[in-house]
Amino acid sequence: MDLILRWYGPDDPVVPAHIRQIPYVRGVATALHGVAPGLVWTREAIVKRKERLAADGLAWTVTESIPVHEDIKIGAPGRDRAIEAWARTAENLGAAGVRTVCYNFMPVFDWMRTNLAVTASDGSTSSEYRHEDLLRIDLSKGMEALPAWAEAYSAARMAELVAAYADVDAERLWDNLAYFLERVVPVAAAAGVNLAIHPDDPPWPIFGFPRIVTGEESFARVLSLVDHPANGLTFCTGSLGATPDNDLVAMARRFAPTGRIHFGHFRNVKWTGDRSFVEVAHPRAFGSVDLVAVIRALVEGGFDGPVRPDHGRMIWGETGIPGYGLHDRALGAMYIAGAWEAAGGRVG
Repeated sequence: MDLILRWYGPDDPVVPAHIRQIPYVRGVATALHGVAPGLVWTREAIVKRKERLAADGLAWTVTESIPVHEDIKIGAPGRDRAIEAWARTAENLGAAGVRTVCYNFMPVFDWMRTNLAVTASDGSTSSEYRHEDLLRIDLSKGMEALPAWAEAYSAARMAELVAAYADVDAERLWDNLAYFLERVVPVAAAAGVNLAIHPDDPPWPIFGFPRIVTGEESFARVLSLVDHPANGLTFCTGSLGATPDNDLVAMARRFAPTGRIHFGHFRNVKWTGDRSFVEVAHPRAFGSVDLVAVIRALVEGGFDGPVRPDHGRMIWGETGIPGYGLHDRALGAMYIAGAWEAAGGRVG
């Protein structure tokens, strides 16, 4: 297993030289965040980012993420142009030696939270999702961007998207995902790149927009859309673990032996009510996800790919991108490494 950390680029308060000091961590997941969805990432820009990281002894291991343009998800007339740009970006990444691309197919929003700084009894802060709070949000006012979102939404842009998705139900979204994968998987495979779809976060519809990659059977359906080793999964314990409906250990046992899990996100969440949860420290004692059991199932199933600690708490007075401070993610990385080694797996 290759233990990595997510890095948001030159503007990230967490610097690569500090990431390099975490035992076992020799790579990062990153992206060219300044490039708008639908445009091609050039080989020159990709190589420049790789060289920046190499100067601090780190490799660009995983791309997280190439944003999927809304035209692709909606099935709008401009989707072929956007798909071509996405495929060319994957091709350029492969040529530069970046072999894994994590992406998602969530309409409009990336991961959603209703509070980015809920305070725990120990004084740490983390993010929270409460569905009752989501229902109070007025989309007609637009929406500020959260970490990992490709863009913020003005009131006018939000109105356009709501109207555009009016006829996009879950089955049509599945059709549009199939159309996308049928065109990009062959290009990625030829470039030596594995695609790893990220489950929807949270794994249920929000604001009336469908969400389709939510659990075991939807994972199986994604793999069946294009039955090729390059078409794979990101196993995210936080997204999948946000609902008691998902048996993460059973999912790990089912999909790890297929060789189609290409990336792992490990974090813990604690269920606080119906479609409500708070992000907590990684150890299983604090949350609703038994990360030790999940890791054991992945190791026993033969998964040995890149893994990173996902959203962490903000601790010890650290400030920065919510969920992406250095300190708690470093603690999470060490918990993951210890559990991996205890399960008989290789780290590093």
